[in-house]
Amino acid sequence: MKIKSRVQLRKSAKNKLLTSLRSSFGDVIDKIADKKLESATADWFQIIIVDGDILFIQEDDRPFPTVRGVLELDLDCYKVTVDAGAVRFVVNGADIMCPGIVAADPEIAENDLVIITEETHGKPLAIGRALVPASEMVGKSGKAVKSIHHVGDDLWNLEA
Repeated sequence: MKIKSRVQLRKSAKNKLLTSLRSSFGDVIDKIADKKLESATADWFQIIIVDGDILFIQEDDRPFPTVRGVLELDLDCYKVTVDAGAVRFVVNGADIMCPGIVAADPEIAENDLVIITEETHGKPLAIGRALVPASEMVGKSGKAVKSIHHVGDDLWNLEA
């Protein structure tokens, strides 16, 4: 995976991005408000680089944090928590199945991007797209989240 077409965001584009992020994640986004933001393409990902770190991906023109972004900003929303038995599958890129989910943020709707965390320490493992709303994730059967990016994948290892 290589970074292509890397450009620094203009002030107006940066403000628009920060407003969008603030509406989704709250005031925690103020941590990056005075940092250098760049937009780039890496294979099929549209990414946002903050002071040299890849902290966001853009899906359908909507920014969402990478696993590194969740760690950096200490985000605590749009979370789906999996049990210890699911961790090894999640970090290898597997989709998340309902039986492995122990909790889900009630605000999650179908097609939302979500942060997959592990139960014991609450650490983020992956980013995925919800295939069902939160109310149908816990205690059901079937696939709940399609994995997009996980710890140890090409995006995680990409150097900006």
